[in-house]
Amino acid sequence: MSGIENKTETGAPSGMRKGLTNYGDAGFSLFLRKAFIKGMGYTNEALDRPIVGIIDTGSGFNACHGNMSDLVEAAKRGIMLSGALPVVFPTISIHESFSNPTSMFLRNLMSMDTEEMIRAQPMDAVVMIGGCDKTVPAQLMGAASAGLPAIQLVTGPMLTGSHRGEKVGACTDCRRFWASYRAGEVDDQEIADVNDQLVPGTGTCGVMGTASTMAMVTEALGMMLPGGSTAPAVSADRRRIAEETGRIAVQMANSGLTPDKIMTQAAFRNALSVLLAIGGSTNGLIHLTAVAGRLGIKIDLEEFDAIGRNVPVLVDLKPSGQHYMQDLHAAGGLITVLRELKPHLDLDCLTVTGRTLGEEIDDAPAGFEQNIVTPRSEPIYPQGGMAFLTGNLAPGGAIIKQSAASPDLMKHRGRAVVFKSVEDMAARVDSPDLDVTKDDVLVLQNTGPKGAPGMPEAGYMPIPRKLAAQGVKDMVRISDARMSGTASGTIVLHITPESAIGGVHGLIRDGDEVELDVDARKITLHVSDEELEARRRDFVPPVHSGSDRGYKKLFLDSVLQADAGCDFDFLQHVSLRGTTADVGPK
Repeated sequence: MSGIENKTETGAPSGMRKGLTNYGDAGFSLFLRKAFIKGMGYTNEALDRPIVGIIDTGSGFNACHGNMSDLVEAAKRGIMLSGALPVVFPTISIHESFSNPTSMFLRNLMSMDTEEMIRAQPMDAVVMIGGCDKTVPAQLMGAASAGLPAIQLVTGPMLTGSHRGEKVGACTDCRRFWASYRAGEVDDQEIADVNDQLVPGTGTCGVMGTASTMAMVTEALGMMLPGGSTAPAVSADRRRIAEETGRIAVQMANSGLTPDKIMTQAAFRNALSVLLAIGGSTNGLIHLTAVAGRLGIKIDLEEFDAIGRNVPVLVDLKPSGQHYMQDLHAAGGLITVLRELKPHLDLDCLTVTGRTLGEEIDDAPAGFEQNIVTPRSEPIYPQGGMAFLTGNLAPGGAIIKQSAASPDLMKHRGRAVVFKSVEDMAARVDSPDLDVTKDDVLVLQNTGPKGAPGMPEAGYMPIPRKLAAQGVKDMVRISDARMSGTASGTIVLHITPESAIGGVHGLIRDGDEVELDVDARKITLHVSDEELEARRRDFVPPVHSGSDRGYKKLFLDSVLQADAGCDFDFLQHVSLRGTTADVGPK
């Protein structure tokens, strides 16, 4: 069996001998595997090497991954130059704008696909190529559970476009122009013109949305090549990063460096500090919580808030600032942020290179004058980008992206205007008969993990048309939904427990008084306990069509709340099972 008698230095099977198909005869299994792979033109010399899998998530429905073939080829080059055999294989690909009902609904499915394909196929390490919002967390979740040496490579952010002399890019500017169009400030011709410029080419959103956030926190976690998070999708830098990623993957295969040795409790604290300092997407917190949960690590939201009181926003990128990812890359990338954060980081955490975070920071190219990352003494926002809220309305907590909120609304009490669902909101929010003023609080129910289902990015509720026409740009809005990282506003999200499982949020009625106090970290419903108990007796959970079969049934039966990362209960590490909030009625 020349060419595939592969073993590691410890004597464990490697390469083509890993994970043999069970035919009841190991020798035959190896013989058959060799026969079929030789049918693709491999020689014994090629097969007598470590194997590094490359996950290809290219798709005609995923413009964020439009450079996938280039990155696959560059990663293959790095692997072969290092003496190993690259083998490319596909998994599910998810794009935010092409997933019904939501991309979040499919994240856990992609994580399962990733985990099982890593387990099922013979490889000594894996390069995971993702980019669009849910693909990177899904891959990290799958890799954490699979336990094989793994390294993340992202497709990279898109470059900006130009609209009538103004730099624009997806998708903060998408929301800004659409809001102006709804308010009658932009006409049909201009909204059509800008639509051609918002996504001028391949890559992920060029602002600090969820894709950029996940890229940067993954680098901070140590699961990505240092310097690998910010290079534009179409740049030569991105391809060089891909080649070097392939080389490091071979190094990891040889050393046996697995995700659990990199993604430690301290590494997650580093990632949370970076999440707060970059003004990152609120989705990033849910995803990091889910990844950590696969390793038996519980994210403490009170600790997260405490970190945020000491770590300010330092990155001047939309939606918390003014610039774009290509500007951050030109300013030195994440390393520029990490240097400013050194006093708040655990520098002994291991990275995919086998070196510590501190060593990588010290050996990075020298810093230079730039205007994208500010010093800690002159922050963009004095605290971290997010705040964790509690109160009788959200006993399990809620999140607000305070760096992208209106200062005059951070302490506000108003009358609730309640929408029972996304469909109810769509039907009534623009009605001239809607009883609403700018001082009211918009409330959206039944949009959590189970309520929608899939926790859509509906938390960025539109300003009612009649108020938008009056020039109203922001209102306090609360929901158990998520919000795109590209969005801004005084918006409370991830209310836990969600309304669909009987949470207090689902008991709010029109006219109730709701109070937000971000400084006090409180979100309060001014309704007596007795009245809430009476309403709870009348509560009826929503019923979803098609929930008696397939993936939707699995999702509704198994999904956890936002404070547990919306993972499935049976996918969490066994040490955490039963420690999170009840998943609600089955």
